[in-house]
Amino acid sequence: VMIIFVNFILKLYLQIGKVISEVNCQDKELLSVYLDRGVIKFSDVTEKRTNVTSEDLSKYQAVKIGNLVLNNQQAWRGSVGVSKYSGIVSPAYIVLSLSNEIDYDFANYLFRDRTMVSHYVVCSKGVGTIQRNLYWPQLKRVNVCLPPLPEQTAIAHFLDRKTALIDQAIDIKQKQIELLKERRQILIHKAVTRGLNPKVKMKDSGVEWIGEIPEGWEVKPLKHLGYVFPGITGKSGEDFSKEYSEGMKPFIPFTNIFKYDVISNEEFQYVKIRDTEKQNKVNNNDLLFLMSSETLEDIGKCSIYLGSEKQLYLNSFCKGFRITALNIEPTFINALLLSNPYRNYFSVVGRGFTRMNIKQEYVNHLPILIPKIDEQKEIIGYVNMVNSKIKSAISLKEQEIEYLKEYKATLINSAVTGKLRVPSV
Repeated sequence: VMIIFVNFILKLYLQIGKVISEVNCQDKELLSVYLDRGVIKFSDVTEKRTNVTSEDLSKYQAVKIGNLVLNNQQAWRGSVGVSKYSGIVSPAYIVLSLSNEIDYDFANYLFRDRTMVSHYVVCSKGVGTIQRNLYWPQLKRVNVCLPPLPEQTAIAHFLDRKTALIDQAIDIKQKQIELLKERRQILIHKAVTRGLNPKVKMKDSGVEWIGEIPEGWEVKPLKHLGYVFPGITGKSGEDFSKEYSEGMKPFIPFTNIFKYDVISNEEFQYVKIRDTEKQNKVNNNDLLFLMSSETLEDIGKCSIYLGSEKQLYLNSFCKGFRITALNIEPTFINALLLSNPYRNYFSVVGRGFTRMNIKQEYVNHLPILIPKIDEQKEIIGYVNMVNSKIKSAISLKEQEIEYLKEYKATLINSAVTGKLRVPSV
């Protein structure tokens, strides 16, 4: 049974939206549809993209201001929106012109509301949890509940004011998280490069980009502490899989290294190791370097493996480093390599155009600061304490952001479905 609120009337989707597809408009600005953001300019996209825009834009569809655009494969997740821009979008999208019975700003809230998104889920077909194709013949028969036009305008103005305040609060908390991350980086950087005693005598490290270090510390090339070993070299795409199958072994994808500072037994992928090939396995306490990346920001990123898996391999974009020297705490070296001077070092030595790479020699000759083993352990204890405290503070802020997002979604749903009485404009 569907409850219809006072003054609201039912309309079929096709009665308020008509599919259009105008092509050969290459001179117009490229647009995209993003989850939680609706229709935006492609030039405003800051996230890393996994898909590539076609060089031939002749089949891209024209979008006018006020058109409803649905990402055909991601609508079921909420990637839809009413455009505030004139431009072109992917031929895979669905573009609708809206009738004059609906306010464009109200429509932008309505068609991105969780109630409508649930219809996109039902009207989508496909296998998997990433991409499901929206089925227009089914969607066009979905009922849409509309209030009179003046009430639509009042709801849109109300939500503009309220959601702006919520977004402002979310933005403040996100900035607080960034400040906490910066604070953590500063504290850890100071600990791993200067120690915990503020009164210790300092000396020149002999390395310009490192500067002064505590008097009792040594500086040695990383290669004096152990040896580099390579990642696996798969013969074809069939050798790799995200799902386990018989005969395959777990390996660490390069994405894990730039995502995590410490890697344990989680989020592995799988690879087929041929009996005739000798491949290096990753051991507990091995350092892992990202040797190839699309950005300077990630190049040279280091992680440490702290786990129990004995048949574990490493992606070919990476190099492992096994510490064999005595009186060296691998977790201290990992923390040191994550500090700002070392991250900056790798961004300087990275080379490439479409993809950045670093040579193995830059890893081998990396100058490493070495305190006495007892001091290394003391510093790691402090680093773990800092990480724990700031992680808890960040987690609290992230929970607060999720509460605000949920409140925003509930507010929008209540307003566009008539559950909440909105004052007239």
